[in-house]
Amino acid sequence: MEKMRELYGPGLPQPVRTYKDRLFRMIFKDKAEFLTLYNALNGTSYDNPEALKITTLEHAVYIGMKNDLSFLLDMHLPLYEHQSSHNPNMPLRDLLYVASIYSRLTQDANLYGTRLIKLPTPQFAVFYNGTAPMPERSVVRLSDAFEHPTGDPALELKVLVLNINPGYNEELMQSCQTLREYSEYVAKVREYHKTLPLNHAVQRAVDTCIENGVLKKFLKEHKAEVIAVSIFEYNEELHIQMERKDAREEGYAEGKEDGILTMVRAILKANEPLEKILRYSGLSPEEIERLKSE
Repeated sequence: MEKMRELYGPGLPQPVRTYKDRLFRMIFKDKAEFLTLYNALNGTSYDNPEALKITTLEHAVYIGMKNDLSFLLDMHLPLYEHQSSHNPNMPLRDLLYVASIYSRLTQDANLYGTRLIKLPTPQFAVFYNGTAPMPERSVVRLSDAFEHPTGDPALELKVLVLNINPGYNEELMQSCQTLREYSEYVAKVREYHKTLPLNHAVQRAVDTCIENGVLKKFLKEHKAEVIAVSIFEYNEELHIQMERKDAREEGYAEGKEDGILTMVRAILKANEPLEKILRYSGLSPEEIERLKSE
């Protein structure tokens, strides 16, 4: 309860997650905004948002998948995701996404015929704005997960990871003003949360951005939902960070214990005095006796 008060302010309940969209998806599922982002990333100049065909998955029944954004454009198939924490399994997720989309696109085609079925060219990108350090651009590959890697994997999928925190990928940001403003908004939330409870930090960030013309139209039209989604996303990011911190500490403790036991076994093998083992290991005489009998 104290943690809740610290995050959300006194007397304020924890927000309930009732919206299906994340903030990034709320903004860029608009066809015109997505087209601007696509052009900025690819150096193209498409100008007809209605040429986009939505292919985003909405909880496919058989595996419950849902991706952020994917559209079909002139036989190109961009699949874009947003992340606030690094996920090394993104290539595998994208493989499942694109397989499902291809399955839908070819459901009426004769896959057993002699005619080659042309497929839209996929593009996989992740827009990262977490707090952990990440390079400006990096590529993660499906083959990184293979138990037995080869120099020329029979199956490969590459995902471009773009750091969109302030100060990174300036050329991309200049080409897509909405992406820059989204980055500025998230940075404002983090800045204000250093001194304010989360709900007040989000509210202040929204008001400040509206005053300064940052995502102004979008924030004014969707203010209540943006606040709710932002609080959820920020709290989710903190939760993931805490889980990883706990896992690292647990792993460190286990590793430290293994190291001590290895050291004691070596000292026992050298027939060193019990007093020396007790002094350097911190183990009890009973624990040392158990190790002797192993």
